[in-house]
Amino acid sequence: MPEYKYLSGFGSHFESEDPRYPNALPVGQNSPQKCPYGTYAEQLSGSAFTAPRTENTRSWLYRIRPSVVHQPFKRYEGIAPFLRGTAWEEQPPNPNQMRWNPFDLPAAGVEVDFVGGLHTVCGAGDVRARHGLAIHVYLANSSMKDTAFYNSDGDFLIVPQQGPLDITTEFGRLYVKPNEICVIPQGVRFSVALEGPSRGYILEVYDGHFRLPDLGPIGANGLANPRDFLTPTAHFEDRTVDGYRIVSKFQGALFVATQGHSPFDVVAWHGNYVPYKYDLARFMVINSVSFDHCDPSIFTVLTCPSNRPGTAIADFVIFPPRWSVQEHTFRPPYYHRNCMSEFMGLIFGRYEAKEGGFLPGGASLHSMMTPHGPDHRCFEGASNAELKPERIADGTQAFMFESSLSMAVTRWGEETCQKLDARYYECWQALEKHFHL
Repeated sequence: MPEYKYLSGFGSHFESEDPRYPNALPVGQNSPQKCPYGTYAEQLSGSAFTAPRTENTRSWLYRIRPSVVHQPFKRYEGIAPFLRGTAWEEQPPNPNQMRWNPFDLPAAGVEVDFVGGLHTVCGAGDVRARHGLAIHVYLANSSMKDTAFYNSDGDFLIVPQQGPLDITTEFGRLYVKPNEICVIPQGVRFSVALEGPSRGYILEVYDGHFRLPDLGPIGANGLANPRDFLTPTAHFEDRTVDGYRIVSKFQGALFVATQGHSPFDVVAWHGNYVPYKYDLARFMVINSVSFDHCDPSIFTVLTCPSNRPGTAIADFVIFPPRWSVQEHTFRPPYYHRNCMSEFMGLIFGRYEAKEGGFLPGGASLHSMMTPHGPDHRCFEGASNAELKPERIADGTQAFMFESSLSMAVTRWGEETCQKLDARYYECWQALEKHFHL
């Protein structure tokens, strides 16, 4: 595992120089007449210039060549044919509970890199209106070679499930293992190297950016603590390459341009618009120590809020290992109908409410107001268990992408992938009537 260096903090104003070139950052200004070492100054804006200071995000990059030095973009035909961003009408609506078996990795002998392995499962909204989200999986077995990717449509929150990701970005390098996540903001160029067959999930948001949830009466500390988020440090390469490819996701489609050099030529940078990673094992769990099962919002790691207070375009929620100690309580998740959409994935282990059928590398979707909850075995077991303190979810990490938007499933998600479990509904059919006088 590479030992990259990181900067600690969330939403902070950082600065970083490649140690091989000290004093590469201008002092006291952003765009001097001549930058140190002959670099170009380039600003990357993540918000409008006039956004409130608390929401204003931008970084200054000092690079060997500006990003504008490339050939014209052209449609990138045949790559990632199952990537979607706008085609939410290709399938009729389906309110049924959905569960997918683990998505297939590429066949042996067929090289598929991170971009080529992007498959959209579901989503809602419109990238052109900058409102909505998409949920993808990546299924890949090959490193990106002389290729960088950036997303013009929104932020990527990436959840590796199988295999680590060695990610080179304009800001430096990130090594992201299963049970870690990373966020690559809109517009940041990156390239992914793999160590073998790799699979994972991606939550893409078109509105705003991810932030930490407010803690309210929890207080100043808890859940995902800011100091545990890690941002890369500057590391550049000055490499001439004939036909280096820059792939852009723009309005849901892929385009490619070529240039004669690596885009990872940023010698120094400063700002608060940065990629970052987070280790889910560092999440500080809050839970009931008296009675009842708390709402899953107490497990929120990151949120992308909507314009309605307390309502998210998307929340990223985890169900980590923890103690369960509630008295006279049905401890697993309760039966539920929700005004939100709930997409779940499993990184490893067995999810407490459905220990059979919900497998690592698979997923489930419980759409808006579609009922869901523990299966028959879970209900009977938890209803009759001795209520003593016990560890739950050890060796397990499940997560949820929850959204206030009603999501449509793509044709690939419902048909082409051939992973949808048509018998999922059966796990509830054995639930018995226990009503008595």
